[in-house]
Amino acid sequence: MSRDDTQARNRWLAIVGSRIAGSLGAVFGLVLAVRAHDWPSKLLGVAITLSALAVIAIVPASLAQRWRTPRL
Repeated sequence: MSRDDTQARNRWLAIVGSRIAGSLGAVFGLVLAVRAHDWPSKLLGVAITLSALAVIAIVPASLAQRWRTPRL
């Protein structure tokens, strides 16, 4: 495996890992919001869920843009 292939694989794994981490964060926030008994805990769960959804939408796209192959 060449150096370029290894770098491409590692970057792909970083993008997929950020998606998985965001998804796990969203699930954690939903569980927290549903099981909470008081409003501050429910609000925290909603905030965690929304921030995790933002991570899912923003981080992989920004990494892909940053690592995009330059045009010739």
